[in-house]
Amino acid sequence: MKGIATDIASIVGEENIVLWENLAASQQKSIQQATSAVNSPCIVYPHTQTQLSQVMATAHQNQWRVLPCGSGSKLNWGGLAKGIDIVVSTERINQLIEHAVGDLTITVEAGMKFAQLQRILAKSRQFLALDPTDPETATIGGIVATGDTGSLRQRYGSVRDQLLGITFVRADGQIAKAGGRVVKNVAGYDLMKLFTGSYGTLGIISQVTFRVYPMQEVAGTVVLTGTAEAISQAASILRGSALTPTQADLLSAQLVSNLGLGTGLGLIARFQSISESVKEQSNRLLEVGTKLGLNGAVYADADDTNLWQRLQNQIKSPDTDSAITCKIGVLPSAAVEILNQVNIGLVHISSGLGWLQLEEKSQVLKLRDRTQNHQGFLSILTAPATVKQNIDVWGNLGNALPLMRRIKAQFDSQNILSPGRFVGGI
Repeated sequence: MKGIATDIASIVGEENIVLWENLAASQQKSIQQATSAVNSPCIVYPHTQTQLSQVMATAHQNQWRVLPCGSGSKLNWGGLAKGIDIVVSTERINQLIEHAVGDLTITVEAGMKFAQLQRILAKSRQFLALDPTDPETATIGGIVATGDTGSLRQRYGSVRDQLLGITFVRADGQIAKAGGRVVKNVAGYDLMKLFTGSYGTLGIISQVTFRVYPMQEVAGTVVLTGTAEAISQAASILRGSALTPTQADLLSAQLVSNLGLGTGLGLIARFQSISESVKEQSNRLLEVGTKLGLNGAVYADADDTNLWQRLQNQIKSPDTDSAITCKIGVLPSAAVEILNQVNIGLVHISSGLGWLQLEEKSQVLKLRDRTQNHQGFLSILTAPATVKQNIDVWGNLGNALPLMRRIKAQFDSQNILSPGRFVGGI
């Protein structure tokens, strides 16, 4: 690895390369959790897009296998990368490029932390409508590469729905762009959607443009708890109503209990608008719950904020290293059936996407069969390496794999970017 570091030092400087033996124990553990065999790779920190391009050109020339990352907060998501020679971090490529306040768009480099971006936008009473895991440490590039968002998809859609433009460095070091910096832009191929959730297998994202939204005046959250049948009915009524929650999820019984919200399954819905609208919509949902025999409560102000933060921590931060965190997708009508099978689980009421925390391989396989029976999927995000080595992380993909492999070959013919991390060993 010292030979690689010597070659890269002329590009980024010795101070921006950290050899394996000099990495913090937490960094070594993160890389070990992300790879099938550790080759003691060094970490390289380019400071500019140009340096990143030169690093990748050198890696391509030498056929070094590269594991891209931002801050590393999601490095252990997905499959295990194989035979990594060098880890390339975009964490120090983190500048604000442009904030067009009047156009409701912002362009930043990929290494900027999500929380920092939100602080910039807050000065203009705007926000990026994503709620990723570890917002204080997650980088914008990592969020896009893993397609990481949560309950806000109820109102604002997914990561790919909010991307307007992207710049990335190809496996051969060439810089490429797609989209632009305005909301109405149809130039070129829609590579934003292709790169969202690609886990660093097609290129390294260096810059992104997002649409942003004005901050809402008031927020309030309604929580309904009770029997599975009544919660399912409430969710169905909410989906078909004129109510417009920004976030709305179904919660497993253990999750409801852990949050101190009551007993039984739960439905949690957040409304954000002017004060009168939030109050009216909250009351209407409470009335639905009352008619179905559900217990209801309203959370406002600091209690509202605290509740959603606690929910995020419970669902996305497992208590043990042995926990298996999964992403699922099912028909929304089947969500309650799935949640009845797990201790910790959350499913969005409209998209049917959600998170589960499981403990055993057998439980993963059982629930994967159930989700596939409901035209859905179950993929593993985080798990001990031994689990990922003995079970397919991604599950059944139908007939999509041959096309995915052809796309990978087009973007990375030498297979040096995150080899083995994605679907089908891509």
